[in-house]
Amino acid sequence: MKSLVLLLCLTQLWGCQSAPGLGFRELACDDPEVDHVALMAVDYLNKHLLYGFRHALNQVDKVKVFLRRPFGEVYELEVDTLETTCHVLDPTPLANCSVRQVAEHAVEGDCDFHILKQDGQFSVLHAKCHSTPDSAEDVRKICPQCPLLASRNDSNVVHAVNVAMDAFNAQNNGTYFKLVEISRAQNVPLPISTFVEFVVAATDCAAQEVTDPAKCNLLAEKQYGFCKASVVQKLGGEEVSVACRIFQKQPQPASVAAEAGPAPAAPPAGPPSSLVVGPMMVAAPPAHGTHHDLRHAFSPVASVESASGEVVGPPKVVQPSIVGAAGPAVQLCPGRVRHFKI
Repeated sequence: MKSLVLLLCLTQLWGCQSAPGLGFRELACDDPEVDHVALMAVDYLNKHLLYGFRHALNQVDKVKVFLRRPFGEVYELEVDTLETTCHVLDPTPLANCSVRQVAEHAVEGDCDFHILKQDGQFSVLHAKCHSTPDSAEDVRKICPQCPLLASRNDSNVVHAVNVAMDAFNAQNNGTYFKLVEISRAQNVPLPISTFVEFVVAATDCAAQEVTDPAKCNLLAEKQYGFCKASVVQKLGGEEVSVACRIFQKQPQPASVAAEAGPAPAAPPAGPPSSLVVGPMMVAAPPAHGTHHDLRHAFSPVASVESASGEVVGPPKVVQPSIVGAAGPAVQLCPGRVRHFKI
């Protein structure tokens, strides 16, 4: 009798956990609903980038939508992104930011998101990203002479940034600017030259009066600029070209140390539905590597699901294809490629 009671209890418990009829619903990766949530996920990514360049959605790889106890549902997304030419501090709307092409040595991002939809509001429960540059072989296939990404602490790169900074401050009749971040660099063999992209910040010193840059402090209301420069080696010496775009001042939160690094600018308006985001964490950018890997440049969130917000669904699910009345099965995922694959 005790064995029978125990069996009945276990059966009821399993029934509660498996919850037949309350598993996940299948959507195609190109479904408008998925597209909407994926765009919000990328918007979340860009709002939480600490440094480097903003990313654009390229492809939705996988999607599952689970019911969540007691209310709402959770979208599990895997998405691919591509690095754009807009820095995280750049206020340009993402739609107007160009995706960096293969010939420019493109960078791809891979992200996993768990996004809760409840009462019409979306919030991120889990987010994790990393990124990798295109392979040198792929770049060389389409552009044998194109420069490849160089390490941002390469001696030529550091030298190019320093002389570009000196040139910019020398021609600046106003505020003295300090280097904040080396964002990108490429070495070119012929003619021997280095291209760099970097971030600067305004200080409380006048450019034409600085004798000791170490005594210059960043302004309380941070003002950043994004610069592009080239240093070409010639017989008569170096030819330095630099152009900087200075952004509007940004109020600095009291909780962020003055020397902590750049705080991203307020992003442009995103999709119609709101997406709840957490506080921005600011950290000093790493100086090594060829690019700012999303693994370190992105401030992620770990899963915040609890027993009271358990996602209902079987532990292992085989995703079937939709079979039409006549014809082959239709593949639900991955979705379309919006730009290009690397």
